[in-house]
Amino acid sequence: MAVPDYTLQFSVVWSNWDLLLEGAAYTLALTAASGVTGLVAGIVCAEVRRNGGKIARGLVAAYVEFIRNTPFIVQMFFIFFGLPSAGIKIDAGQAAFLAMSVNIGAYFTEIIRAGLDASPAGQYEASTALGLRRRIAFLLVILPPSIARVYPALVSQFVLVFLGSAVVSQIAAEDLTFQAQYLQSRTFRAFELYFAITLIYFAMTLGWRFFFAWARGRIFPWQPKR
Repeated sequence: MAVPDYTLQFSVVWSNWDLLLEGAAYTLALTAASGVTGLVAGIVCAEVRRNGGKIARGLVAAYVEFIRNTPFIVQMFFIFFGLPSAGIKIDAGQAAFLAMSVNIGAYFTEIIRAGLDASPAGQYEASTALGLRRRIAFLLVILPPSIARVYPALVSQFVLVFLGSAVVSQIAAEDLTFQAQYLQSRTFRAFELYFAITLIYFAMTLGWRFFFAWARGRIFPWQPKR
């Protein structure tokens, strides 16, 4: 069988590096923003699941199970295509941010809850004896070591969401994958462009892992280095 001639032309990458860089920056910003929002949601929901009222615990449990048992792309399509049908106008960037925040928040909830469940039972009593209110005790005494226990799991989940963020291109959110698809449709140089963004995603993933390893020693200085 004849092999078709194909001459590599990586000049298409170099001549459009600004668009790829713009897409990479968008991807990083989107993931960082949704990660912070998801972390806050995860902390709140984890505490509600442990100490909230019966109805609140049930609602959080339903949210977590629904998100963990449905595809992320379907959740995103529901937000982007479904909400406007109900009169809620939302653009592609907002839909991508909301979908990623809701998704990562559900996974963070269970990870953080595991860390909180591993906290010694006497910590609240000791904090109360020192005159701290329960909410202050949670934020200053219970939460930091709980997050430290599950830090590797949180980082792994964050990286998974970062890599999965490529699907936001399906609603025309202008991330790295969207820019590559746009350039490929104009230049028909699929191999060069997708090879390039594969390397960019790989470099960004390593960057996130190095960042979180660096941050761990500064956020949790009492934790032994591994």
